[in-house]
Amino acid sequence: MLQRILKYGILLIILGLISLPCAAAETPDGESSTGRLAVNNGTFSPVGYEEGKPVIYFFFNQNCGECVKTHPFIDEFGRNRPDVVIHPIDIMESDENLALFHSFREYYGTGFIPVPAVFVRNISLTGYEEITMGLADAVNGTWTNGSGEEIIPDGESPRSTLTVPLIILAGLADGINPCAFAVLIFLILSLISIESRSKMLVVGSVFIFAVFCFYFMSGLGIFAVVQSAGISQIISIVAAVIAIAAGLYSILSVAGGEKGPALLSIPERGKGIIEPYIRKASIPAAFIVGILVGMFELPCTGGIYLAILSLISNRMGIIEGIPYLLLYNLFFILPLVIILVVFAFGLPVERLEQLQTGSRRGVRVLMGIVMILLGIILIFEII
Repeated sequence: MLQRILKYGILLIILGLISLPCAAAETPDGESSTGRLAVNNGTFSPVGYEEGKPVIYFFFNQNCGECVKTHPFIDEFGRNRPDVVIHPIDIMESDENLALFHSFREYYGTGFIPVPAVFVRNISLTGYEEITMGLADAVNGTWTNGSGEEIIPDGESPRSTLTVPLIILAGLADGINPCAFAVLIFLILSLISIESRSKMLVVGSVFIFAVFCFYFMSGLGIFAVVQSAGISQIISIVAAVIAIAAGLYSILSVAGGEKGPALLSIPERGKGIIEPYIRKASIPAAFIVGILVGMFELPCTGGIYLAILSLISNRMGIIEGIPYLLLYNLFFILPLVIILVVFAFGLPVERLEQLQTGSRRGVRVLMGIVMILLGIILIFEII
């Protein structure tokens, strides 16, 4: 059983490691026609007109759900407007295309914006709604901010700013699950009578770091598979169904007196595998415990993580998604860090156990609400 768990865990880590080079394949020619269109004499300067026609640069990712919705509109716009030139650019097709997208963002002063994105004249548009509603005005030179002045967007779109608080909320909700809490408290208990506070902090930190590494690398591996296989929409549908079903189950289990199997707990077989390592209370053992907890925790609370991964993969590529994965996982481990610190500096472990037991029902309800919310957001993302 342990060998099987370790085998799957190693596979996920390997997928994470290979995802970075898979993020963008190099072009065999070393330079694409797209790059030449936007670079003059070695200095980046977008070509605004070709044969007297305004040029539209449409950046997309073929695995992005919103890009898939936007692409037919761009095609139709080109057919109806022979007075424009459209250059569709897939940012995942080559390193050069991705670098070109970064150059456009820097040139237009937009800050971070995800795909789909359009640059025409001195206007940048991002997201399905903004592109479909504003492209004609941008081409005609009548795109305004309501005061009659032409604008150049200089910040993040509402769609991208919404993602950050959502990811923080999801990471915190995922992080307060009882799986890792119980193991961390058990680990601390094993250190009380035999080691100093500094050793307790070191061993606890190694445990938390291992959980972080496993979760982050697993997410990166799943992200890479979804992007490379072009199945982000399918995964989004699956993630939405799982998130809503798991959320309803979590809430109803509390309403029904917590009868039935708990989704937010490590199975008994898993506890038997983890316990011997916990009792060793050493740094290597703490790292192994963290990896094992991550393996058991991922299925038990994976509804939230899968939903977030689907949400990110629908909006951007792997390279741009890495900061969001890091943000999610930093907030995922934050509750564990707080527990370790407050206990090391004086909070009785009995009080921690009381808090864990007393808050179990509230945690289930909170996680259920977050999972349902993420599922609904994913559904609206797809349709």
